[in-house]
Amino acid sequence: MSETISAATELETPVHTVRLESTNHDGSFLGKNLAPKKFAASAGSGFAMADLLFGLDLGNAPTFGFAFPEWRGHVSDVQFRPDMSTLVQWAPGLQSVIGDYWQADGTPIGTCPRNLARKLVDRLATRGFTATIAVEIEATLFQESIHEARAKGYRDLTPLGGSAGTAYHLARSKDWVDYMSAVARRLDEIGIEWEAWSDEDAAGQVELNLVPGDPVSVCDNWARARQVMREVAFEFGHTVTFMAKPTAGYGQASHVNLSLQRDGVNAFYAPDGPTDTMRHAVGGLLATMRGASSVMLPQITSYRRLVDLSGPPTTVTWGIANKSTAVRAVCGHPAYSRLEYRVPGADANLYLAVAAILGGVIAGLDGGIEPPEPVSDLAWCVPDLERLPDTITKAADALEADLILREQLGDEFVDYWVGTRRWEWMQFHTTGGDPFAELSEWESARYFEFP
Repeated sequence: MSETISAATELETPVHTVRLESTNHDGSFLGKNLAPKKFAASAGSGFAMADLLFGLDLGNAPTFGFAFPEWRGHVSDVQFRPDMSTLVQWAPGLQSVIGDYWQADGTPIGTCPRNLARKLVDRLATRGFTATIAVEIEATLFQESIHEARAKGYRDLTPLGGSAGTAYHLARSKDWVDYMSAVARRLDEIGIEWEAWSDEDAAGQVELNLVPGDPVSVCDNWARARQVMREVAFEFGHTVTFMAKPTAGYGQASHVNLSLQRDGVNAFYAPDGPTDTMRHAVGGLLATMRGASSVMLPQITSYRRLVDLSGPPTTVTWGIANKSTAVRAVCGHPAYSRLEYRVPGADANLYLAVAAILGGVIAGLDGGIEPPEPVSDLAWCVPDLERLPDTITKAADALEADLILREQLGDEFVDYWVGTRRWEWMQFHTTGGDPFAELSEWESARYFEFP
């Protein structure tokens, strides 16, 4: 509370609003705007929000057809607790703070993505490890404003920067460069460190790399960076989407890079290849990959991205320096030895993705799970390699049956998440979705703006 008050007196522009920020299970960026006095009066005890923030789908309908957790009632209140270490000056007069959701009795809500990620980070720490992660944010930019995109049903939009699709081109038009330069400046202003941004494979597509750090902080930066990208797009009269496949062309991902440290030393590094720790981490990740795919590929459109030879992994595989596999091992460097988990789509909630990844890693370490031999050839179009689930219901079934992830993530999360995914499947098939379309109008309307 005092941080907000003191900050207000030091700023040239007095603080007139404090914004609460969080994500729900679908990855939507949610919150509430408060007057500074209201925030100061209640920051210690928390702020009431309706449980529908977790109980509505992306079409704004309440989800039914499965058992509700204890916290979900007849539009009951849950408590938002701000993490004051995340307080930043977002804009002149506007501060923002990220928080978590708790029940009134002080029990953490098990479906709260940030709570879940932090729980797995703490569990890893009891084994003597800390984790460092990095995330690659992919998004597609369009020339039209969000109002124009809505009027067109998010279809037949004009890619910003030109219609050619490849990677690393510097010959994009100035409007594309101006947009990304403005995003970088805004990130600098609010204290989010970034490493690089570049042209990606699809027309209008960009990749933004954030600086590695501890998992929860990186997830916080991921959520805010995407909000920055949306706000800058609005200011420039353009639009941006994190939909897994916004057009019939290439999809877009959210690759997660992970390393483990013990006593400040990279536990994945050995001069001659993967360490035992890295191998067992890979073993756990592969053992849980089919179940975890429900979190990594959360929506109907997520599975349209899984096309052989188009970039995303399609098989339950790992390899050393092999980007066609689901887990790429980078070996032989004291600082950079790491695992790249390549399954998540751009529509995945990073907090949940990180929780599932750490759950697999912990299980691999605890059980000494040995992975199969690494794949040295392309991992696409190989009949005898186990494939990732290719529909939202197959992935939900795999997660429901995964005893390892159930133990790591908890019954409350797994049962609720599986219920919401089956609800999503039902909505698609009963309210206008077309399973035979390359990309249906229903999907564009539902996923283009959210998450």
